[in-house]
Amino acid sequence: MKLATRNNNTRDGQLLIVSRDLKRATEAQAATTLQAAMDEWATLSPKLIAEYDALNADDSAGFDFDESACTSPLPRSPQWLDGSAYVNHVELVRKARNAEMPPSFWEDPLMYQGGSDTFLRPHEPIHMETTDWGIDMEAETAVILDDVPMGLKKERTLDYVRLIMLVNDVSLRGLIPQELGKGFGFLQSKPSSSFSPVAVTPDELGDNWNNGKVTLPINVDLNDKPLGRANAGIDMTFNFGKLIEHAAKTRPLCAGTIIGSGTISNKGKDGGPGKPIDEGGLGYSCLAEERMVETILEGKPRTPFMQFGDNVKIWMEDENGNSIFGLINQDVEQYNAPA
Repeated sequence: MKLATRNNNTRDGQLLIVSRDLKRATEAQAATTLQAAMDEWATLSPKLIAEYDALNADDSAGFDFDESACTSPLPRSPQWLDGSAYVNHVELVRKARNAEMPPSFWEDPLMYQGGSDTFLRPHEPIHMETTDWGIDMEAETAVILDDVPMGLKKERTLDYVRLIMLVNDVSLRGLIPQELGKGFGFLQSKPSSSFSPVAVTPDELGDNWNNGKVTLPINVDLNDKPLGRANAGIDMTFNFGKLIEHAAKTRPLCAGTIIGSGTISNKGKDGGPGKPIDEGGLGYSCLAEERMVETILEGKPRTPFMQFGDNVKIWMEDENGNSIFGLINQDVEQYNAPA
């Protein structure tokens, strides 16, 4: 099943059923919002699936699906938790500043709690006051959960994954060091994230949802030039089962909780840092990683962070080249704060 939320100028939007090919949609009848569906998933999902099957069975049903009219599938969420499942990315961060990585990082995932009261629409500009803050994208996969009991072990946590989507976890690299230096974690350096127009049930991915991993490349273009083609199923040290177990260790998770994978990052063919696409590599899912590799190899970074006027696109395709989740398509624009 594929679901989206149309912007109707309310906080939670209108839930849409979207056809498998992302060409058509209908307003959901069983639930008006995705959060309402998440709250009563056991009861409502069979009705939503019936609506989805009916839409796909009738080529004349519904209306043209417009991704640009969508909010993120959940315009706001009870909770947004972002992991760092690709330890290769963390290792490069520390190597670039000549710091040893604690062995525990390979066994215990990093995770932060981000702001979930507002998410950007997938085609909404990234507004920032200044580029001095180091504006960066982070292309990730994410899952939306049903109610998860506290203390549930990783062998069972995947049973609570209801939907999968993509993320652009917008990050302000210039603000991160000072915030982390305070010892309390991210706040200002992690503004509103955006999610793909469409969220899909795991069965839509078939064999590409495997052991709690999405085993397909994630595409990242910057100003219409390929930046990243890393495979989300490769070099993922912690699958979503482990990330959910980590998040639920000391508290239950409410239906509608979103957990992100962290920046998707692949090693190079030789086991070292990945190479840019124009050098035969898979590129990078964020600019920070490209800058870290430049620092490791050349002594300093030469790639700038995003500037006003830049555009980032993030999407994922199946083996036949069909878009699965729709397109995250965002321009970077200057924000003028209220007087």
